[in-house]
Amino acid sequence: MLNSHSFDVLIIGSGAAGLTLALKLADKASVVVLSKFSLIAGSTYYAQGGISAVLDKSDSFQSHIEDTLNAGAGLCDEEIVKLTVSQGKQSIDWLRQQGVAFTEDISGELHLNREGGHSHRRIVHAKDATGRAMSLSLIKRAQEHSNIEILENHNVVDLITTDKFNETVDKIILGAYVLDTHNQQVKSIAARIVVLATGGASKVYLYSTNPHISTGDGIALAWRAGCHISNMEFMQFHPTCLYHPNARSFLISEAVRGEGARLILPNGQPFMSDYDAREELAPRDIVARAIDNEMKTQGIECVYLDISHKPAKFIRQHFPTIYEQCLKLEIDITKQPIPVVPAAHYTCGGVITDSNARTNIPRLYAIGEVACTGLHGANRMASNSLLECLVFAERASVDILNSLPDFPQLKVEIPKWDESQVIDSDEEVVISHNWDELRRFMWDYVGIVRTNKRLNRAMHRIELLTEEIDEYYAHFKVSSDLLELRSLVTVAELIVRCAQQRKESRGLHYTQDYPETDNSQPAKNSFLNPNDFK
Repeated sequence: MLNSHSFDVLIIGSGAAGLTLALKLADKASVVVLSKFSLIAGSTYYAQGGISAVLDKSDSFQSHIEDTLNAGAGLCDEEIVKLTVSQGKQSIDWLRQQGVAFTEDISGELHLNREGGHSHRRIVHAKDATGRAMSLSLIKRAQEHSNIEILENHNVVDLITTDKFNETVDKIILGAYVLDTHNQQVKSIAARIVVLATGGASKVYLYSTNPHISTGDGIALAWRAGCHISNMEFMQFHPTCLYHPNARSFLISEAVRGEGARLILPNGQPFMSDYDAREELAPRDIVARAIDNEMKTQGIECVYLDISHKPAKFIRQHFPTIYEQCLKLEIDITKQPIPVVPAAHYTCGGVITDSNARTNIPRLYAIGEVACTGLHGANRMASNSLLECLVFAERASVDILNSLPDFPQLKVEIPKWDESQVIDSDEEVVISHNWDELRRFMWDYVGIVRTNKRLNRAMHRIELLTEEIDEYYAHFKVSSDLLELRSLVTVAELIVRCAQQRKESRGLHYTQDYPETDNSQPAKNSFLNPNDFK
C-alpha cells in the first residue's frame, strides 16, 4: 500500500485483548498497537478480581457453562460459552508463561476465589490486583518484541474503508486516521487487517468504575464504518463502587463478597435476603438493583459492605490494594464497613463478531469488551471478561495468520487528513459542558431502572447534542476530548435505541413499563444496522 505507515496488522487498544493478540501475531506479522494514552491507562490495569477458569477438581466445564448461561438470562450463545469455558486452563497457562505471577495457596497450587454467580471457586487472581499483574507482564513482553511497534498517546479519528473513495467497490478496511496527541497532528496508518480492542463505554454514565478513557471509541468507530451492533441496552452496573468524594471510580472487588462480606444499611441491617436466596453472591444485576432500590426507598446516599468480622490478617493478605486505598481515606476495613454505591462497569453489548472475532466488514476484527461475541448475553458473570479477552485474542490470531496470505496489500493511496477547512477551537467549554450534560441524563434516564418516558427524554437530548457536536466537529480541529465526546454521544444513542427495542425486563435491562421477562418475544438479541439509519 502506498503509505508511509503500513503494517500487516493494526491493533487499536493496548489492554489484555490487544496485547495478547499482538504477542500471538508478532512472530509472523508486523504489528502496530495504538494506545489512546499510556499503556496502563485502560481498564485491564485496574481489574481487581481475576480470571475464571475450571481448575478445581470439584468443578467442571458444565458447571461453569451453566453458571454463565444463568447469569446471561437466556441470551448467551451456548456454543460460544462452551468454546470460551473450555479454554480457561490454556489461557491461564499462557499467562504464566508470560510471567504473570498468580496467587498460590500454601500447597503451591493456584488459589481460587469465588465471586457472584459462580457455584464454585474458580477465580484465578494475583491478590486483588490481577489486571495490574497482567498488564505489566504483557507490556514488558510486547516492548521486547522487535516486530511490535507501540504508539502511546494515539487516538483514532476514524476507520478508513474503500467505499469512502469508491462507492462501486466492496467495502474493505484499509486502516485508520489517527491523532498523535503529542503534536496534535492527524496521520494515516494503513494495514492489511485492523483489530478493535478498545474496551467498553461505561464513561457514558456519570458514575463509573472505569478509568476516564472508557468512552466507547471502538464501538463508535465501528458503527460509523458500517458494523452491526447488538445488546447495547445491557450496560452492567457493578454493585460496589467506593462511595467517597476523593475516590469516585474505585471498585470494591466482587471477591470481597465472595469471601463473606455482607451488604448492610446504615443501621447495620443486612438486606440481600429480601431480594435473592443467594444473597450477596447473586449475579451483579440483581445485587445492583437491590442496592439501588434500598437507596431510593430509604432515602440514603449509599449502603455499606462489611467484611470486618473476618480476621484483620486475612483481610490485609487477600485484599491489600483495597485495604490500602480505603485506609488512605481513613476507612479501616478491618474495623469499619465500606460505603458503596452501584456504578457503570461493563459493556455487555458491542460490535457483533463471529467465533473468530470477525465483524461484518472484511479484514476488520473486534476482541474484548468492544465486541459482542454472545458470551455474556443479558448480564456478564464476574471474571468472565478477562477470559473472553484471552480466548478471542487467540481465536483471532489463528484466523488472521491463516488469512494474511489471502489479503495482499491493496494498491490504494489513502488521502492525507484534510484540515484546510477547519480552525483551532475557541469554545472548548462546549466540549466539557456537553460531556457533563450527556453523562448526567444517561445516569438519570438510562441507568439501572428505566421507563419509556425516560428513554424518550434521553433520545431527544441525544439528538440535540449530536447536532451540536457534529457542527463543532465540522468547524474545528480535532482534539482527544472532542473525539471522546463524539464517541460518547454515538454510544448513548446506540444504548437508547437498543433499550427501546426490548419490550421486557431481562438481565441488566430493567424497565418499569415491562417489568417481567417475556419469553413469548423473539429471544434474539437487540440488533442495529447502520444502513437503517442513513
